Amino acid sequence: MNYKAFVDEQVASIQASVGNHLAINALSGGVDSSVVTVLGHRAVGDRLKTVFVENGLMRRGEPERVVHLFSGMGIPVRLVDAKKEFLGALRGLTDPEEKRNAITRTFYSTVFGKLVRETGAKYLFHGTILTDIEETVAGIKRQHNILAQIGIDPEKEYGYQVLEPLKTLRKDGVREVANILGLPPEISGRIPFPGPALATRIVGEVTEERIATVREATSIVEEELENTGAFQYMAVLLGDKATGMIQGRREFGQIIVVRCIHSVDARAATPVELPWDKLKRICERITAIKGVNRCLYDLTPKPPATIEYI
Repeated sequence: MNYKAFVDEQVASIQASVGNHLAINALSGGVDSSVVTVLGHRAVGDRLKTVFVENGLMRRGEPERVVHLFSGMGIPVRLVDAKKEFLGALRGLTDPEEKRNAITRTFYSTVFGKLVRETGAKYLFHGTILTDIEETVAGIKRQHNILAQIGIDPEKEYGYQVLEPLKTLRKDGVREVANILGLPPEISGRIPFPGPALATRIVGEVTEERIATVREATSIVEEELENTGAFQYMAVLLGDKATGMIQGRREFGQIIVVRCIHSVDARAATPVELPWDKLKRICERITAIKGVNRCLYDLTPKPPATIEYI
């Protein structure tokens, strides 16, 4: 594919669609949403209002880091605090699809519905890619940014139209576009991170305490594995518990699974054969987290597993 021509075509398409209206998009700092943000601003300038939705499910320091990074690129980002709304919607839910649906409803109806009314935006830019559409339509797992493809009319339901400039690309193609747009390597080469954020890394109910646990484990895993060259790596908090010993006393503690995989476009993946010393160090650091007494390494390829747990 000629990615320079792709960028020019999408900029022209966005300009033709938006016209003189206002548009809005949510930036997470991942490569998909970052590319859409830069494409949108290149096309319509300050008529695209970019927000970072703080849903209480992000990695440590992520909202502030992303806002600062894009400010340095001349793109203002409004930080919207929606932790109460998202955590309230997830309370008591354990089924993976119910959790994803709750995040989708909260994002599009509650949070973005309010922002659209405030700004008067007529269009929402999505970072949807082809793999998102395929996995949702096939019933493997519903991606939070899939609407029209499963019969939801966003204009009728939420009051705005959705534009998806990247929907014909896979992750490797999005990275090529990021390079064409001049995005820094810390964005273009960033490992994938799901839209529902750490909620996809918690099996069972999402609570503030469990988010804090998986957030700390995530920081450890990303620090330890950032130089592996892997496509993606993560920490997952299981719903089960296991018996352990803390200071000579029995403890019924939590279990963290570490996953590190090679892939090109997320359609298939194979586990990375990490050195034993690296695995031991990760285990020691993770089992030092309060309430965690087991650390496992996931050797399952995709298929039969998916990359994420939820």
